[in-house]
Amino acid sequence: MSPTDERGTVLRVEGVSVEYAGERPTRAVRDVSLELRRGELLGIAGESGCGKSTLAYAVTRMLKPPARLTAGRVLYRDREGKETDLLALEGEELRTFRWNKLSMVFQSAMNALNPVTSVGKQFHDIFRAHRPAMTARQRAERSAELLEMVGIDPARLRSFPHELSGGMRQRVVIAMALALDPEIVVMDEPTTALDVVVQREILDEVERLRERLGFSVVFITHDLGLLLDVSDRLAVMYAGEVVEYAPAAELAARPAHPYTQGLLRSFPDLLGPRRELRGIPGSPPDLRLPLEGCPFVDRCEHAFEPCRSTHPVLRDVGAGRSAACHLEGAVVGEH
Repeated sequence: MSPTDERGTVLRVEGVSVEYAGERPTRAVRDVSLELRRGELLGIAGESGCGKSTLAYAVTRMLKPPARLTAGRVLYRDREGKETDLLALEGEELRTFRWNKLSMVFQSAMNALNPVTSVGKQFHDIFRAHRPAMTARQRAERSAELLEMVGIDPARLRSFPHELSGGMRQRVVIAMALALDPEIVVMDEPTTALDVVVQREILDEVERLRERLGFSVVFITHDLGLLLDVSDRLAVMYAGEVVEYAPAAELAARPAHPYTQGLLRSFPDLLGPRRELRGIPGSPPDLRLPLEGCPFVDRCEHAFEPCRSTHPVLRDVGAGRSAACHLEGAVVGEH
């Protein structure tokens, strides 16, 4: 991992591992370490089943059985430099921290909203729970302000979720995540199932709000092309691990891991020259089984002897990039 100014780090994930219980436990997240700087957008990319959403739920303390955290720390650092381990918080301490300091935008906006309760009442419930001193008028004014902030007519506070379009519902969920002015917002595939025009509008809205309010974002999606457009830095996950970690511009120009190269070859570049698109052959490994070597070895065109016997660790490959690859200096090349 590249060195950073510790005063600028707001969240640090250290060696987090999560497994799903069963006859043969599934190690969905394996020894993941990341850091989020103040005001930045950190993208986390990878195909379905790589552990992205499980990591998000672990960081926000929302894991439910059969998932369980088996190792690691999640450290929040305030502006005075004091650190708090989120995994050590319990009861009222956790309730107070969550949504005030760290909030989450869930994958499906329709499921995140109560279908039988108006939008306005759902906002009021947030303030009654977390800001009990607010009067009814203050709650109404703040709710209207939040809807206006995400580009929705405050009159929609009287609407029910089914009366809103998919894009509007997602904007409402984003407004709810920002209701208590958190410093960190985790967004788990917030544009899934939306058409590309609405996706772009939502992303532009997130970027505008981030610049205006100064919060940090962890943005999770399988769409690497989308993340390259909006992220400051990117973490690429595969088989429950981070296999590459780099500034977005560096990753786009010179991907350092064969898996990242494969992802970049699998979607068109709208501005670059025409090229043949190629998918990544094969399937991810079974995470119920022990992985002795590189988890990508069976799908990698560069694999050689150490890849099957020795597990690669994330290491510095220059220009602020890290990659978990045995090749000297990693692959580092244009895709």
